[in-house]
Amino acid sequence: MQVKRRIQTDFLVIGGGVGGMQAAIEAAALGLRVVVAEKADTRRSGCAGSGNDHFACYIPEYHGTNFEFVLREIAGTLESDQWQDISLLRVWMGRSFEIAQKWEEWGINMRPSGTWCFEGHTYPGQKKYYLKIKGDNIKSALTKKALNCGVEIMNKMTVTDILKNANGQVCGALGLDISKDVPEAVVFDAPTVLIATGLISRMYPGVNPGFLFNTSCCPAATGGGHAMAFRAGARLINMEIPAPYVGPKYFQRGGRGSWIGLVSDINGSPIGPYMDKPSREYGDILVDVWPEIFRDKYQDGSGPVYMNCTRTDDEDLEYMLDSFPSEGLASVVDYIDQYNVDLKRQMIEFYSYNNDLNARGIEISTDASTNIPGLFATGNAVGNTRGSSTAAAVFGMVAARSAADYIKKMSGGEQFTSGDDASNACICQRLELVDGILKRGSGGAGWREANGTLQSIMHDYAGYDVRSDRILRAGLHYLGLLRDRSLSELGASNAHELCRVLEVLEMMETARIVFITSINRRESRGLFKRQDYPEQDHRLDHKYQTIEEVDGKIIVDFRDRR
Repeated sequence: MQVKRRIQTDFLVIGGGVGGMQAAIEAAALGLRVVVAEKADTRRSGCAGSGNDHFACYIPEYHGTNFEFVLREIAGTLESDQWQDISLLRVWMGRSFEIAQKWEEWGINMRPSGTWCFEGHTYPGQKKYYLKIKGDNIKSALTKKALNCGVEIMNKMTVTDILKNANGQVCGALGLDISKDVPEAVVFDAPTVLIATGLISRMYPGVNPGFLFNTSCCPAATGGGHAMAFRAGARLINMEIPAPYVGPKYFQRGGRGSWIGLVSDINGSPIGPYMDKPSREYGDILVDVWPEIFRDKYQDGSGPVYMNCTRTDDEDLEYMLDSFPSEGLASVVDYIDQYNVDLKRQMIEFYSYNNDLNARGIEISTDASTNIPGLFATGNAVGNTRGSSTAAAVFGMVAARSAADYIKKMSGGEQFTSGDDASNACICQRLELVDGILKRGSGGAGWREANGTLQSIMHDYAGYDVRSDRILRAGLHYLGLLRDRSLSELGASNAHELCRVLEVLEMMETARIVFITSINRRESRGLFKRQDYPEQDHRLDHKYQTIEEVDGKIIVDFRDRR
C-alpha cells in the first residue's frame, strides 16, 4: 500500500465526538483550517451519539457567585471523580456555562422545562450540579454547526499514528480511508493535532460476552488514541484504575442518573441511607457513592440489587420514560413497551459493567496540551479529568485556542518541519503491517476470536476480583503471546475488517499498559484491589500513576494530584 493522498491543515481533530466537534468549531472560528477525521460518522459517533440528558454545569444565577465553595462541594462527591486533577476540574466547571449557552444557541435544548433545571447525582440537601437537558440531538447539532463554520469532516477515516518530526514536534498523522472496500492510505500534514477518540470499550468482556458490541458506550471506541499517543511519547495516567458503568443487567447501558427509583434488595427495601422514597430531584446517589455495590452484593450472596420504581408516582414515571431517549436509553423504552414491563410492579436488576477505561488515558495540562509539542487531547481519552460531555466540550474549546496560539508562536520564528525520515519511517512501518493483514485476507485468523481472547485474559488476570503480582505477570505473558500471534496471523479481506483488526491490536497495546501499571501499584485503593497488597498505601494518597516511553524504555512514576 502506498500513500496516494496528502492533506494539509492547521488543526487535525482525530475523533468526532463531543470534544472533537467542539474543538473543530472553535478552531474554525479562530481562522484555522480544520479537518475532523472520524472513524464512523460525526452525526452519531462517540459516547454521546445516542444522547445525553445530564450536563454537569455551574451557573452563577443558580449556584451563587462563591465558585470556590462550589468547587469544594463538587470535588467532595464521588460522581465528580477522585481521579481527576482539581486544576482541570476548576477549568471545565468554570467554563461549563459558556458551553451551555453555546449549545442552546446551536439548537440543543438545554432548558426542556423552560428554566435551568438541575436533577440527579446529588446528596439530599446539597446543591445540584447536573443540568437536565434534552440531548438526543447533540451530535447532529454540533455537526451542522461545524459544517457551517467551514470544518472539513472526513467520515470513515480511521487514524492509526501520530507523526513527529526530528525536533519531536507533531507534524501530522497517518490515516486509512475505509469508506470503500479497498482502504486507502492518507497522510495529514498538520502542526497541531487533537486526540478525541474516546474510551476503550471492548477490552474487557461485557455482561453478555457473546455480543462484542453490546457495550455501555460507543463500541467503536477502542483505545486508538491512547495507543497512538503512547507510541508518540505522550504520558498516560491512571490506566490501572477500573472505571465501570452501572445500568440494567444484560442491557449494558448506563444512564443511572435518569432513573427515578430506589436502589433496593430483592424484597424492595432501600439499601442505602440517603433516600427513603423516589426523588426526581435527587435520584439515588448510592450508586455514585458505592459503584461496586452490585458486584459486592452478588459476591457475598446478599444480591441481586435492583432499581425499584414501584413507589415512583405516575407523573415521575412518565417523566422518566420520556427522558430516557435523551440519555440514549431508547432500547430500554422499546423493551419495556414490547414486553409490557410494568415498572409499578416489577423491579429492574442492575449491575456494574466491566472496565471501559473511561477517563483513563492521556495526561493533559490546563491548556489541553500533552507533553508532546503540538499534541492536545480531550474527552474520554484523557486520564486526569472526567470524560463527561461538559469536560470534553470545554477542553475541546480550550485545545482550539491553545492550538491557535501554538501556530502563532511558530509563525513568529520557531522552527518547524512537516515531514522527515522519522515520520516517513513510521508511515512505512504501519503500511507494511496493513499490507500483511490484507494479504492474509479471509485466510488469516479472525478479529473476533482475537478480541474474545483478549477479553478473557483481561478478565482473568487483570479483572476486578483478583489482582496479584503472580497473576498479573502471567496475564502479561499471555497477552504478549496473543499479540505476537495476532500480528503474524490476523487477516482482513476488506476495509471494514481491517478497521476491526486494527482496533484489536490497539486494545492489546493499551492492555499491556494496564498490566504494567497494575503491577507497579502495590496497594489496594477503591476499585483497584490487590490480594497480595490488601491495604491502602497512604503515601500514595492524592497521587496518580503515570507511564510513558522514553528512548525505548518504559517509565512509570507517581506524581501529586494537581
